[in-house]
Amino acid sequence: MIVFLTGFMGCGKSTNGRKLAAAMQYAFIDLDAEIEKLANGSIAGYFDAHGEHAFRELESMLLKTFDFPPNAIVATGGGTPCYADNMNWMISNGLTIYIEMTPSALAKRLERGKDKRPLIRNLSQQELISFIQQKLVEREPFYKRAEIVLNGLNFDVQDCKQIVLNATQKRQR
Repeated sequence: MIVFLTGFMGCGKSTNGRKLAAAMQYAFIDLDAEIEKLANGSIAGYFDAHGEHAFRELESMLLKTFDFPPNAIVATGGGTPCYADNMNWMISNGLTIYIEMTPSALAKRLERGKDKRPLIRNLSQQELISFIQQKLVEREPFYKRAEIVLNGLNFDVQDCKQIVLNATQKRQR
């Protein structure tokens, strides 16, 4: 089963995805890292050179054409589910999980690595919280379409593993 982890940047898709993949003995794919390989540079650099629209097109193309192994945990970008028909595609091609967190918790996590994230690198702490609140209003209708919603602050790899196994069994019936 392919498991797509969705949620806002900083919610733990990559960190928890690696742990979950190891616990399940699944492959781990970080969509952002694959985009960087394809673009031969950083996401921030791609954003600067080509803009957000070109980035979202590249991201959508890679999502839909990547040769995912049969059992994989995929950490998507924060905006991946919200562009084109990406969320519909993920729902049709795997199990979707939304890792949910509050704006203040996300801001606290994101403050440290802002320079690597083109959408937030120049924001003050208060601007960051406002930005996250605004983006969540736009993005949560997509995120909340996920089959499973988990609290990012209390994310437990073993619990998530069991949830994925249960969902897989249900689909096989």
